[in-house]
Amino acid sequence: MNDFKNIIDSRMISATAPCRIDMGGTLDIGSFYYPLSFLNPCTFNIAVDMRTRIDIVSYRPGYVRISSRGFDDAEYPADTLPFKHPLGLMFAIAAYFHIDGIHIDIVSASPPRSALGGSSAAAVALIAAFDRVLTMADQPPIPMDRIPLLAHAIEEGVAGVPCGLQDQLAATYGGINAWHWRGKGADSLYLRQQVVDKAGSAGFRRRLLLAYCGVPHESVNINSQWVKQFLSGKYRSQWAEIIRCTSAFVHAIAADDISAAVRLMNRETAIRLEMTPDVLDDMGNRLFDAARNSRCAARFTGAGGGGCIWALGQTVDITVLKPIWKSILSERSEAELLDFNIDDEGVKVHE
Repeated sequence: MNDFKNIIDSRMISATAPCRIDMGGTLDIGSFYYPLSFLNPCTFNIAVDMRTRIDIVSYRPGYVRISSRGFDDAEYPADTLPFKHPLGLMFAIAAYFHIDGIHIDIVSASPPRSALGGSSAAAVALIAAFDRVLTMADQPPIPMDRIPLLAHAIEEGVAGVPCGLQDQLAATYGGINAWHWRGKGADSLYLRQQVVDKAGSAGFRRRLLLAYCGVPHESVNINSQWVKQFLSGKYRSQWAEIIRCTSAFVHAIAADDISAAVRLMNRETAIRLEMTPDVLDDMGNRLFDAARNSRCAARFTGAGGGGCIWALGQTVDITVLKPIWKSILSERSEAELLDFNIDDEGVKVHE
């Protein structure tokens, strides 16, 4: 413990990790991918450079303090850190590493609760920062492939509900990937498929839009609905079709068949709306309709219910859609088009 304290007293430890946009989410939850394994479920995500930054600095011994935009600052004695708290995941990670006398400052480039996987990105970045402290104290490092698994396990433990893994993977590795879910009975829990390589990501970016709808989301609300529905036997055929749509979408993107990808993404969104209409509010529905009318696709990020919506289309069609989306978003003060690029690097520790 003294070694850790000396390291943190002498310098600031920092790490950053990217957020993501996605399609096929929820299929990265074991409640779904185990019983549907015969359909080979996968999810798709794109890491975006709206990074979440973690800074760890020295603080009062025996205490952990956390600051994050959009939340009240909080500090507690290290032996009573609350996990049922808006910042409970960060406190749980601090408890796991058993390091006190620290102030964890979280700065996110994405809007708070924007459904871009910011909490998972923060968890990955915090674990990477703590890992740097361990290695500086001559402790064994955490292998890179263990970081997303550890972040997911701690998040699922404190959430008390099943959680997906794709956000932590996007934050760790970056890039444009499909994640094929094999489960713990296979040689590997998942397989990573790079769908667009780094050389192609700049061109692919021109086919995308990303909008924040001005309303924060609570992913657990809709995810819990989907899990409860699925476990009760409802909508099994719809989830099977979502798997087929997502798999075909990945093949279409890999083949640069954007027209097919647009059709499949719109179908996947429509299925979700059939099951849970509140994944899009009135503004979200208008953005979705505008995208379809412009020969583009649109989908909520994460579990929807507020947060962000992204669009995909041919570059010329995205150019037409952009001012239409701007006009719709201008009707809500907090809503806006977000400026971003594709992040190919994943989690990074900064000296």
